[in-house]
Amino acid sequence: MQPVTIRDVARAAGVSSATASRVLSGNPATSEASRDRVTAAAAELGFSPNAQARSLRSTRTDSIALLISDVRNPYFADLAHAVEQAARNRGLVTFIGNANEDPAQQDEFLDAMMSRRVDGVLLVPQGLDSDGGTRPSPAVEHLLTRDIPTVLVDRTLAGVAAPHVTASSTAALHDAVARLARDGHRRIAFIGGPEHTSTAAERYADFRAALAAHGLDAGDDLHFHGDFRTPSGAEGARWLLGLEERPTAVVIADSPMAIGALAVWREAGLAAGTDLSVIAFDDIEAFALHDPPLATISHDLTDMGRRAVDTLADLMAGQPAASTVLRSTFTDRASIGPAAERNPA
Repeated sequence: MQPVTIRDVARAAGVSSATASRVLSGNPATSEASRDRVTAAAAELGFSPNAQARSLRSTRTDSIALLISDVRNPYFADLAHAVEQAARNRGLVTFIGNANEDPAQQDEFLDAMMSRRVDGVLLVPQGLDSDGGTRPSPAVEHLLTRDIPTVLVDRTLAGVAAPHVTASSTAALHDAVARLARDGHRRIAFIGGPEHTSTAAERYADFRAALAAHGLDAGDDLHFHGDFRTPSGAEGARWLLGLEERPTAVVIADSPMAIGALAVWREAGLAAGTDLSVIAFDDIEAFALHDPPLATISHDLTDMGRRAVDTLADLMAGQPAASTVLRSTFTDRASIGPAAERNPA
């Protein structure tokens, strides 16, 4: 029989997991009605938070959980491989879950991992609040209230104090835009990711800052919101082709969207580096083999995975752990060429 969790209590009481957690931990920031419902539900279900916490603290499973955003994305596949190998070197087994860019699917996996009492969690978080910013989902809130060692990887969440291992694209985008500017590009488009992910927001903000630093148009009319998946890259490519004044260059915020976009442009007869200069995030192997090879912005995923595991291991050992921000780099390749004097019709 599976142990009763806070989510079970919250569901029975008709409140959020965060509210149930606050009530059961004695936090006064709850209503009397909520306290009554949660207390009654916990008693009826036989929930014992103190006993569960003691068990979690005293029992090691030598296993960790890794939740990635999309298993089909080569970037996250490489990250998962790096984490698994680094964990294996420490004698740890890694359970890998796929959120599919969906907070609900994320929460299902986290609930399952908490019930199996993994020793720690590496999390590429999902989430969207009413103001368009990132926030913890119910399962992430539950994870944090149970004091399970947790490290955020690749993405961050506003208001969450857990250490993170991420990457900054500020300098790399500055180098990329400088390269395009030297080749005469003045209208540069951006096919970005979903607004609720920290990586998408940061990459677009860094892109706009790089444009402004070089005196180039940083208007939102050249920004397409994708979702880090191949079909949205294709949609973004068609959007670019339909612009009245077509850009001469484009930066694409991840590899699946770049693959989708390149297929559309190839079908339309546009050649990267000749008709349209293209730079993509994530230096996957296929980009170096593309004709012409694709210019990229990327960071070392092996290093990211190793540092994430090292940080989690420190937390699991009761040691303090600091966040790490890696630096992305720009790789110049033949997909960048001189700006055309006029755009093809």
